[in-house]
Amino acid sequence: MDHFYGAGQQGTQQWGQQQWGTQQYGGTQQTQQFGAHELLKTHEILSHKINTINVFELLTPHIKDTQLRTIFDNQLRHIVQGYETLVNFIHQRGAGRAMPYHGTLRQSVKYGLRNPSPSFPNANPQQMDDRDVASIMMSCAKSTASMCTHAALECADNGLRQMMLECITSACNQHYEIFQFMNQKGYYQVPTLQQNTTNTMVNSYQAGGGVMPQGVM
Repeated sequence: MDHFYGAGQQGTQQWGQQQWGTQQYGGTQQTQQFGAHELLKTHEILSHKINTINVFELLTPHIKDTQLRTIFDNQLRHIVQGYETLVNFIHQRGAGRAMPYHGTLRQSVKYGLRNPSPSFPNANPQQMDDRDVASIMMSCAKSTASMCTHAALECADNGLRQMMLECITSACNQHYEIFQFMNQKGYYQVPTLQQNTTNTMVNSYQAGGGVMPQGVM
């Protein structure tokens, strides 16, 4: 899904030379400082969020399932709110905190392969269906979680870091919600190993009995 955030590479040099946000202190105007790395990563995150929102808009006409429509609307609303919150934070127009996204599905996962249907590219946009929409939503969530993780590790500003951590949590929850929907519909089936192989792998690790390595208090 790299093409979703390719636009983030444009204008990188100019962003690296900027400082965002102004605030009045005792009649003088001070500019919020950001480190180069966190500034560039935030630029990529904002560009990615814009592209994700645009992609979601393109998917709208292809949704038929009412449950998927509810999930789609909830996730898109949260993504837009997350974009606005981050923009307000860098311009010092808000506290920069938002509640992470929590999905509505609470279903048990179905394990095993149940005659999965083959996947292949569509010949034209009219062939897109609910499975395609859900799969693209999942890819967007995965790329967001990955990008925000890298960004959080580059943050010097703790407030910006906290926003990236909340973005990671939201993306992971959005991913799991759409995974549950796809799993229940048979769109995303979870293969399993033979039971003896599973048992061997699980039993190959044992707890240390509370014994700490030497030198560890």
